[in-house]
Amino acid sequence: MLGLAGSVLLLLAGVTGLEDTLLDTRWTTSELAWVTYPEYGWEEVSGYDEASNPIRTYQVCNVQMLNQNNWLRTQFIPRQEVQRVYVELKFTVRDCNSLPNIPGSCKETFNLFYYESDTDSASENSPSWMETPYIKVDTIAPDESFSRRDSGRVNTKVRSFGPLSRAGFYLAFQDLGACVSLISVRVFYKKCPQTIAGFASFPETLTGAEATSLVIAPGACVPNALEVSVPLKLYCNGDGEWMVPVGSCTCAAGYEAVAKNTECLACSRGTYKSIQGEGPCLPCPANSRATSSAATICSCQMGYYRADGETPEKPCTSVPSAPKHVISNVNETSVVLEWGEPANLGGREDVSYNVICKKCSERVCSRCDDNVQFWPRQLGVTQRHVSVSHLQAHTKYSFEIQAVNGVSSKNPHPPNYYSVNITTNQAAPSPVPIVQSHGSSANSLMLSWAPPESPNGIILDYEIRYYAKGHSGAGNTVTSQRTSVRMEGLFPDTLYVVQVRARTVAGYGAYSEPKEFPTVAEDGA
Repeated sequence: MLGLAGSVLLLLAGVTGLEDTLLDTRWTTSELAWVTYPEYGWEEVSGYDEASNPIRTYQVCNVQMLNQNNWLRTQFIPRQEVQRVYVELKFTVRDCNSLPNIPGSCKETFNLFYYESDTDSASENSPSWMETPYIKVDTIAPDESFSRRDSGRVNTKVRSFGPLSRAGFYLAFQDLGACVSLISVRVFYKKCPQTIAGFASFPETLTGAEATSLVIAPGACVPNALEVSVPLKLYCNGDGEWMVPVGSCTCAAGYEAVAKNTECLACSRGTYKSIQGEGPCLPCPANSRATSSAATICSCQMGYYRADGETPEKPCTSVPSAPKHVISNVNETSVVLEWGEPANLGGREDVSYNVICKKCSERVCSRCDDNVQFWPRQLGVTQRHVSVSHLQAHTKYSFEIQAVNGVSSKNPHPPNYYSVNITTNQAAPSPVPIVQSHGSSANSLMLSWAPPESPNGIILDYEIRYYAKGHSGAGNTVTSQRTSVRMEGLFPDTLYVVQVRARTVAGYGAYSEPKEFPTVAEDGA
């Protein structure tokens, strides 16, 4: 914006000043009855204008006499809050050289005065007929005078004066020895018209007291427009022309500029405008709609969404379909899962995958515990494969491969997924937890034990290792397909160290902790 200081103020294009009339004798056909002094000076006469319309004029031509001082005063003219007025005079003046036998005091000019008053109180003798209290505006000289042989050459002069501060004023004309015909007097003022600039409305504004004055007019945004910068104002110059505006408004969100940027019209149904400022209303993006006017955003259709942070210009999108062609590759207690891209990505490119692990018994599946590990990760996988380890051996698992994208969190339903079931391979069982004695004789021991807490497969049999305490060596072993055994051929009254381990197709597990069991003495000893 251009400021007043140090800048050139430019006219607002296409906006011209207005004129309002306070007095115009061109349309007066009855007597004007203005006050004259002295009586033999100015004389009111009837005449015709160039279009043969009847008019009332004043004329004076006392050029034969010296020391002329003839005054003519208009009626009281109300000011109407105007600070500066303009006077347009149409008149003719006789060329002194064309008048024979006249003294050297002949004039071809007359003077224009004004007098301010709060009431219509002037009389024939008041105010006094002199330059003070009257205020001189200018000496009026013709551009062309006429002689006897010429037709009347009408001159037009415009003068202005101010500042005015009283309720009204009188105009006065002083003749000092000219031959003048005052054809018409028009008194008017200038104002800047009501206008719209920068989507701001500015009221009709009167010009200032001086011809160079700039009057500030405050503005207000047109309906459905909002301020961009303040204060909103225009400058009205002395010719009734607006200067470059300061501050501006723009159409609010939901409204676009029309009528050569003077109005803000609501966006029609099916269109929207998301931000304040320039730019038109736009059709709704894909999969969205605006069911009312002045929309700032188009609502997504059912089943379609916008992700957090996505602007109203973005189309609405949906969730992806399930992944395709899931392949599993089991290696002991690990599995590698691979899958194909969903057939429908929902119109987005930010598809990722979640791998949900469930451990299954005969009747129910539950979420895997935290010991299970995923690589590269379990949630938000961007590749279409994942490795899962630390599963339990010989256990059924169900894996759900979910496809998600940026709007999945907006969907009230769970993500679409592909489910695959696997069973891990058998592994060596965990150690036998406890071994107990159920009786002994001089040559035998009856033992039992609990199965491993993690069999990791089907237990094929148990291996029992034993030796006499203090004589470990290689020891002796027996096998049992049950969780008990009767060991024969032992020495009487001997302390035996016993360990038990279980076997699956994957091999033996670790031995149990060593336990000591005694045989009894010989019978009858």
